[in-house]
Amino acid sequence: MPHVTVPITGGEASVHYDVAGHGPGVVLVHGTGASGEQWQPLTELLRDRFTVVVPDYSGSGRTRDHGGPVTLADLAAEVTAAAGHAGLESFHLVGHSLGAAVATHIAGTRPALVRSLVLHAGWAHTDARMDAEFRLWLHLLRTDPALFARSIALSALGPRFWAQTTAEASEALVTGLAATLAPGTDRQTEVDRTVDLRPLLGRVTAPTLVLASAHDRIIAPAQQRALVAGIAGARYAEVDAGHGAHAENPGEFFGTITAFLDDQLSAADAA
Repeated sequence: MPHVTVPITGGEASVHYDVAGHGPGVVLVHGTGASGEQWQPLTELLRDRFTVVVPDYSGSGRTRDHGGPVTLADLAAEVTAAAGHAGLESFHLVGHSLGAAVATHIAGTRPALVRSLVLHAGWAHTDARMDAEFRLWLHLLRTDPALFARSIALSALGPRFWAQTTAEASEALVTGLAATLAPGTDRQTEVDRTVDLRPLLGRVTAPTLVLASAHDRIIAPAQQRALVAGIAGARYAEVDAGHGAHAENPGEFFGTITAFLDDQLSAADAA
């Protein structure tokens, strides 16, 4: 797994990333508490025609830093550094949740880098309700991580999952979540609290898909509408899932992203 050293607030980060495939670049950015492993199914779908770069930002995976506070700009710098280190001069960019906020920051501050943009479960700014939820996450993470995992399972998964599961299966899911939480989940949640992308939305020039989950209990529909309204020409789509669509409805989730990226590839070939 290659790595690149990136200056960030308070020191440096050794940012590790995976790279696979060949062709135009696609960079996949994970969400809070996860790592680049959440994108493995999409990497397999894209690697025959795209160079897929999947970084772990501070707090996740094999990336290492000073262990202190980081900013949204720091995470964006880590992602762009990984892409550059992998040899990408420009790239398509896909982000989930906090990863969508990171992706929007990159597209708004360095638009020449971004060929297209997919934002799943992203948001324009952290409002009072969201901040209250993030503060609850922090309390649970610091006092009872197992209870945090149980809370996330309830809030991140939609009716499609709950209609098909059993008590035993949902308990196994909670156990798995607790065991795989990124060690820097609390630090990433502090970044969640600071998100305000409203000044940057008008600077995004890349073709953009705002991809919402129809049953998202973490990111309100108004946040998706704000992204669509603020990014010129943005498309809107929904998947039948909760916030964790990649786990709940992977076929529709990854299929929608793949179709959008293939449209961009076709448009580039026709130009």
